[in-house]
Parts: sequence; structure tokens; C-alpha cells
Amino acid sequence: MQALSLQRGPVMVDVAGFSLTDAERTRLSHPLVGGVILFRRNFQNIEQLKALTAEIRRLRSPALLIAVDHEGGRVQRFLEGFTRLPPMSVLGELWQKDEAAACAAAEDVGVVLAVELRACGIDLSFTPVLDLDWGRCAVIGNRAFHREPEVVAELALALQRGLRQGGMATCGKHFPGHGFVAGDSHFLMPQDDRTLSELEADDLIPFARMAAAGMGSVMPAHVVYPAVDDRPAGFSPVWLQDILRGQLGFDGVIFSDDLGMEGAAGAGSFVERAAAALAAGCDMVLVCNQPTRADEVLAGLQVPPQPKLAERLQGMAGAGEVASWQQEIGTAGFAERQRRVLALGMPQNVLQGPAVGEAS
Repeated sequence: MQALSLQRGPVMVDVAGFSLTDAERTRLSHPLVGGVILFRRNFQNIEQLKALTAEIRRLRSPALLIAVDHEGGRVQRFLEGFTRLPPMSVLGELWQKDEAAACAAAEDVGVVLAVELRACGIDLSFTPVLDLDWGRCAVIGNRAFHREPEVVAELALALQRGLRQGGMATCGKHFPGHGFVAGDSHFLMPQDDRTLSELEADDLIPFARMAAAGMGSVMPAHVVYPAVDDRPAGFSPVWLQDILRGQLGFDGVIFSDDLGMEGAAGAGSFVERAAAALAAGCDMVLVCNQPTRADEVLAGLQVPPQPKLAERLQGMAGAGEVASWQQEIGTAGFAERQRRVLALGMPQNVLQGPAVGEAS
């Protein structure tokens, strides 16, 4: 089958199982689709995963972006045959004992994470979490590196160095910070009443540092910060255009968080949510776990001009050939990195906190 020559569009969708159905091939060939997000339900084993990503890539040229939430801890979609990655809080705890060792470990985690995914044909993991651990948000919890913004920034920069070595760009989330609110935006609309000055003094610091260091993409939070704007950050041109693009100088991709989350419901129907997110400044919107809603968006969405979309999305495509990353996994150097990552250990509370992002 000859690949369809078609630029990537601004919608990311998902698929149901271990291989594509005819309906999914049709959906993924729609001009508005630009990427696919995979979940645990899409993983049976490594060979099946490689076959699935190859099948997706054969559909179009340039190939659709293939992404996954693969942070470590309780948010690691693929387990069997992959290195079990610790939650990022483990790196923050190591920082308290040895800052240099923590940065080295974060770089190792980034390399292992990226190489194992790139070897399976995946372009991007939506990582790192840049939210601060305020000790009050269960859905973030041990996904966060640390409470202190400068520590989060240093560990995220080290992780980014590792990801780049493994052929993968970064996605900092959840801008401008989800860690202060107690609520889970999968199920409600959290509100953070702090002022912009308070946010700039804490939660925005890792995003600013990472933006200056060439972070590839950002995912905004479905959280309202009424002292700044009465719209959730992912639907706010104030947050996305004035602050993220303007003040922080960020020029990578802005991915919406899943439009099916309750934190997005205030923007209206799924078509209205997608239109509002793109109008606010998102480059690509995610519609997860609801294929009929994805089809509604593809049928009804009027896309605003996006002159930088193709260039920005190309920046998120994985670097290097899949076969080369498969060879890298067999090297002694990679095995040593795996050993060091596994030696970080896994806390007893690794699965503590709400499940994130999987269909119920």
C-alpha cells in the first residue's frame, strides 16, 4: 500500500486495540489527523507494538506522530519487555542526598525511556511532568520531581538531555502548573486562585527554564486561574499566547490535554472544545477514548490558519532510524544505563494515586 501524501493535521486520536481496523485506517487518513496516542490496551508485546506503529507509519507521508504517556511510576503504558521506570519523585529524593547523582540518574532515565520507545517506532512520550509537588494534588503526587521549582527545573533539564540522546523531544506539562490544586481535572474543573506573581515565583519557573533550553512541546492544564483569566489554561490566549509564547518565548508545539476530560467540558461540544483550544493557541488537540467524538471533531472542525504547524510537528518526530535504536538496545552501554535505572528502586507507593488517562 502506497502512503498517502498528506501534511499532518491538528488532531491527535487513538486506536482501540493491537492492530488497526478498517474504520481506524479511514480515520487516520483524514486530513485533520496528525497523530495517534497509544494506551496500555494497545500493547500486547514488543513485536506487536512494532507491527502496530509500522502499520500506522505506512498510512501517510509524512508519517503520523505516534505518542504515549510513558513517564514512569504509575504512568507507564508499556511494561513487559520495557525497563520499569520509577516515579519522578524518586529522583527528587535522590537530589536531597546527592544533586549530581540525581541529575545523572535523570539523564539515564531519559535515555532508557526514549531509546526503548524509539526502538518500537514511537516518536514522543508526553513527559516530563513539571508540576510542583505541593502535597495536595493526588493526580500529580509522585509524578512530580520535587516541591522546589529550581530542583524540578534541573532534573527536567537532565531528563531532557537524556531524551534527546535517545532521539526524542520533550513535552512539559501541565502548564502553568497543576500541583497546587487538589482536584483532578479528569473529573472536575479545578481552580487555582493564586496571582500571576505568585505563579511566576514558583510553578512557572520550570516551564521558563525548559522553554529557554529548547523544550519541544507543552501541554497546558485543564485548570482555571481566575486571577489571570476565567478560562482554563488550555483554552486561554492569555496563558498560551501572551505568557507562554510571549513572555517565555516558547516556540514549540502546544498540545491540548484530552478534550474528553471534565476540565474541558465548559468549552461546549467536542467540536467547540477543539475550536476553542486551537483559537487560544494550541497547535494540536487530543481526543482520547471516544472515537465517535473524534469523528465529530473531524467532521465539524473549522481550523484557523496554522502557518507553523508543519514545522512544529516535524520537530516532534523521533530522530534516527527505528532499526538503529533497536541495535542500541543490544549494546553494553545501554545495558549499563538500564542497570542504573533499575537500581534507583521502586517505592512501595508507586501506584498510589488516581489512574491517569486510560479508558474506564
